[in-house]
Order: sequence, then structure tokens, then C-alpha cells
Amino acid sequence: MTRPAQNASSRHSQIVDELIGRWPEHRIAPSLGRIQALMDLLGSPEKCAPVIQIAGTNGKGSTAIMVDALLRANGLRTGRFSSPHLVDVTERICVDGDPISHERFDELWADVKPYVEMVDAQQIEGVSMTFFEVITGLAYAAFADAPVDVMVIEVGLGGTWDATSVCEPQVSVVCPIDLDHTHILGDNLHDIAIEKAGIIKPGSTAVIAAQQEDAAEVLVERATEVGAKLVLEGRDFALLERTPAVGGQLLRLQGAEGPVGDVHLPLFGEHMARNAALAMAAVESLLGGRALNPEVVIDGFAAVEAPARMELVRTSPPVVLDTCHNPHGATATMTAMAENYAFNPMIGVVAMMADKDVDTVLRIFGEQMSTLICTRVSSTDRGLGVDELAERAAGIIGADRVRKAPDVATALEIATLLADEEPGAGVMVAGSVILAGEARAILKSKPSDAEPVTDRAALTTPFDLDGDNQW
Repeated sequence: MTRPAQNASSRHSQIVDELIGRWPEHRIAPSLGRIQALMDLLGSPEKCAPVIQIAGTNGKGSTAIMVDALLRANGLRTGRFSSPHLVDVTERICVDGDPISHERFDELWADVKPYVEMVDAQQIEGVSMTFFEVITGLAYAAFADAPVDVMVIEVGLGGTWDATSVCEPQVSVVCPIDLDHTHILGDNLHDIAIEKAGIIKPGSTAVIAAQQEDAAEVLVERATEVGAKLVLEGRDFALLERTPAVGGQLLRLQGAEGPVGDVHLPLFGEHMARNAALAMAAVESLLGGRALNPEVVIDGFAAVEAPARMELVRTSPPVVLDTCHNPHGATATMTAMAENYAFNPMIGVVAMMADKDVDTVLRIFGEQMSTLICTRVSSTDRGLGVDELAERAAGIIGADRVRKAPDVATALEIATLLADEEPGAGVMVAGSVILAGEARAILKSKPSDAEPVTDRAALTTPFDLDGDNQW
């Protein structure tokens, strides 16, 4: 009786493996030629509905989630594309707030695959379609088929050459810009902002979060150049007040036609509150600058769910997950942790990608984390090795505060054992989106799904700089 379901699951896994086997999304093949060719073959699904496109260094995903929630609260059907995924690739393509099913994903691929192969055969710029280009194409096709009233499109990387930018957004949203992906986008704010400003298209409305001066100048110049209307944080919208509350925070936001108060946002931190103001401004801009009904704002934000954004996934001992992976994000997250979680001590589970500003992030974590358990993720070869991560952490915060674990499951076991020993202790998992996803999959599974680590003495032995104690 279970064989058809098992076969379907196996087929889905094969499809995902086939797609991931393409040019990976962390490698960039800058051209819109391939995705544009696919869109042309599919009948231009990227034009099926108005688009709110969202770029920036940090906050894109949570802002997209909030925009989606506000639009749905206003009675509109939404399609939201986001990246990367935490656990399941279908998370990237959401219709009315929910990921499409495995079955629907597989149907889409069956429909779109012949056209992808036609584009591959052209070898545009000498490259077959990349994984990210294909998944972007699937998203636009899914939204056209649904159909949706509005598409909320999160940029994958940069802006100008990102595959999502095949669309012509009515509203272009730019979250705060900081240094990240410097080996691709540039090592200064000016160059990074130029790439991200590429989503601001002629005739669009550019909704811009507060920026550092170098980035702000680039964004304003781009908007002026293409004739886009500017909607600026501080001038046209703002976070007026926020108060920490049970399960989140209570906000008062400045909108298109005045303040909206008593808004409960079930997320933590000033950065999330500012993202909420940005999201409201984006939706109001799509509606032609008309204010949203306050009840819509209140209902929309109350329904927001943002996995792995300071998400409490376990209570005894408490374990919090976050996706922060660069200095700007790490600073915002740790500030919010201090405000909302009184972990004393805080046990950190950390893994990072090798191309990040590892030392700065470790230094920020080390200001609050009493112990760092360094590990690695299993689903990518981009991760920094455990030994190197631990050595760098030891050099920053001291070897007596560092542990090593060969995988995420072991790291979580070590962390919970340590936290169980001290009243008031809690666990913070951070440093990579992929780490947050792997940890969430483990912690959300049934207890019987994970094999416990039994060598308690080995788990609690400090990191040995001489290499005698490996784990």
C-alpha cells in the first residue's frame, strides 16, 4: 500500500538531486540571457502579476515574509520566491504563504524541463542553466499557473544580474546594505550598492531602508537616473516605537497616511521591527501610496511566521536558531538575544561558510557566548572545516571556551548537555543559513529519529590546541 508514495518520494529526491547537480547557486554566471530565454519559451510568466522585488544584504527573507502576510491579509493571492531554503527546496516557492507540494514541484519540473533543455542546448555565455536560474524559472511558472495576484520576489545574490531580475518590478525594495559576498560583489559599500541598485527599474517605486552614506548615494542616484519614485525610511515611513512583548514585540509604525499602533509582531529585535516598517511601506507603494487599513496591518503582522529567525525550537533547555552569517546580521541578532533571552550562560553552536568574514562574526558571538561548539554542515562543501573554525575561535576567545563536534547532531547534543548542567543556560545556533536548516530538521524531528551521544565525558572536554582531543 505504501509503494506508490515511496516511489513518488524517490522520484522527487531524484529530481532535486538532478537540479542541485547543476551549476551551484554560490557560483555566479552573470547573465540574464539564459533565464530570459526560458521565460520567452514559457510565455513570459514573470509578467503574470505585479512584482515586489526585494534586495539587500540582510533582512530580505523576513521582509518578504512580512510583505506576503500583509498582502494576504488584504485579500490578495500571493506567490513568494525566496532563497536559500532551510530544509526542503519547495520552501523557495510559496503560494498563499505555503510551500508548494512535492507533487506540484515535480509536475512543474516535468512541464518546464524540455524548455530548460532547449536553453541548455544554446549554451548562452558558454554555460547551461544554473540551479538558481532553473528554480527561479519554476517559481515564475508556478505563480503564473496558480495564478497569483502579486509576486513577492527575493533576490538571491546582488541584484542586476540575479536571475530573479528578469522581472520588471512595480516596487523595488532595498533592505540595509553591508559587506557580504565581497569576493563576488565588491569589497566596499559603493560597489555592492551598485549591484543591488540594479533592481530599481524605470517607472518603479523604490522603497529604501535606512542606509550607510555610500550605499544611500548610489541608490538615490539610480532611482533618479531611471525615474523611479523614492520612498525613504525616516522621511516617508518609519518605526516610531517598539516595546518587547510576550512572543515578540509591540510596534507603532508610520505609514503612508499616519501612524498605525498596537501592531504585534511575533518576531524579536529592532532589526525585525524596522523590516516590518519597510514591508508595510512596500505594500502601500504597490497600492499606489494608499494606506492599508489598520486592521489589515494588525492581522497581517500577527500571522507572520519566520522560521530560524531567532526561533525558539526547544524549551528544556531552551534552543534558539538564527540564520545570521555576516557581521551586520550577527550584531543585530546578538543585540536582540540580549534583549529577549536572558541565557546565562549562552552556549553557541556555530558553523560557517569559508567565504564569510569568519573572524569578525566569531568575535561578535564570543562577546555573549560563553562556549562555542564548532561544527560543520553536511549538505555543502562550502563550509569551513571544524578544525580551522575551532582554531580561529580559540585564537579569538580562548581555547578553554571552544569545543569541536564532527556534525550538527553531535554539536546540539554537546550544547544541550552543557546547558542542562547550569540553571539559566540556553543554546544559540547561528553562523549559517544551512546550519540553521540542518539544526531545525534535527530538533523538529521526533526524539527517536536522532541517535543520542553517550560519551558525556568526551563531549564536555575543552578543545585541545595540540590536536589530541578531536571531538
